[in-house]
Amino acid sequence: MLEFLTYNNQKNLISGVVLHKLAVHRDPRGSLVETLREDWVDVFERPNFQFGQSYFSVTNPGFARDEDKWHVHRTKQTDRFVVLSGNAVVALYDWRKESKTYNKLNLFLMGETNGDDNQYLLRIPINVLHAFAAVGEKPCGLLSFPDHLYDPSEEGRIPFSEVNAKLPDGTLFSWDVIRKQFTKD
Repeated sequence: MLEFLTYNNQKNLISGVVLHKLAVHRDPRGSLVETLREDWVDVFERPNFQFGQSYFSVTNPGFARDEDKWHVHRTKQTDRFVVLSGNAVVALYDWRKESKTYNKLNLFLMGETNGDDNQYLLRIPINVLHAFAAVGEKPCGLLSFPDHLYDPSEEGRIPFSEVNAKLPDGTLFSWDVIRKQFTKD
């Protein structure tokens, strides 16, 4: 059984990764959650406070945005993810040779399954490989706040097979391994 990181379980985070707790406010009308604020100093590095854009994606259950590739922003973009509905596993892999957490893989469970007290924004540092898949029964709504406008020359895709990221038991990372944790037999 894989162990997933959440706000309430932040063991052995990749260097520079930040989980910022989100407060879920509920009343008879529904809920309200602040998803990004400029005074969250853990999310915005000072003095280089920067906001580039925001986008929202919906991914159907069981699907990954890229089935066999990592995303990477090599030089300037920091990503910030919030899951608004459904559930996702976000995988991060540190391939930065100068990093104290080089070769570390983190798996984050984000979304409704965590309950109101365990919701968070995930900050992904520059040059950390990342990928996500919708898990569970519902589509996953993911909101992203990158700190730069999309720049195709700065974004890369690297096949999983070239990176060879490994789970704690030595198994190579793949979405099929992750899906097995969420499949009802």
